Amino acid sequence: MNSNGALFRIEGLRKDYVMGEVVVSALRGIDLQIYRGEFLTIIGPSGSGKSTLLNIIGGMDKPSAGKVFFEDQDLTQFTDHQLTLYRRQHIGFVFQFYNLIPNLTTRENVEMATEISRRPLDADVALDLVGLLERRDHFPSQLSGGEQQRVAIARAVAKQPEILLCDEPTGALDYSTGKVVLALLREVNRKTGTTVVIITHNAAVGGMADRFVRIKDGGVSELVVNEHPLEPEQIEW
Repeated sequence: MNSNGALFRIEGLRKDYVMGEVVVSALRGIDLQIYRGEFLTIIGPSGSGKSTLLNIIGGMDKPSAGKVFFEDQDLTQFTDHQLTLYRRQHIGFVFQFYNLIPNLTTRENVEMATEISRRPLDADVALDLVGLLERRDHFPSQLSGGEQQRVAIARAVAKQPEILLCDEPTGALDYSTGKVVLALLREVNRKTGTTVVIITHNAAVGGMADRFVRIKDGGVSELVVNEHPLEPEQIEW
């Protein structure tokens, strides 16, 4: 899992929000490494700071203190323009809600991502990877929720990013469809070697990860290595 070393090194990460005279600490000194090619799950209840952590790793937010190193580059020193390039070139995002453009076909939605990538995957190849090549001319309204999430994954994968950051990717899906999406993310990780990070409130998802981290009150409360990760169909919640 970590033979290629750390893709990210997070050191003393803090994020404070000032609301009038009140300071709310979302992250309170996070230390964490994310390894190249691993499948990592970050688990925590709503308000624990896990989405804030994901946003900082993804270059969508800046910390109040601490460091985030991506391949030895300190993201906390990046300008807004550098962060934009970083997001375009290195990060694939998968969110709870699919964010597909309704008046574009499945293929066109995926092609949007390939236009900003340095080394894009062909849209048809990405759709084939998620099992939706035959639906490439359909519009989002003609797809189920699970299919739309698979298109969103294809769009993220088509950039050939170093890491997929997935924020509650099964949150809008039913139980069985959620399992299909988790299995797909695991398959993408294994087939392409892309690092996958899933944040979720669902502790059961940690069982299928190489490692899982519990976040509580803005800090790491537990970090567990799974010697024998479960297959997605084996987890229950």
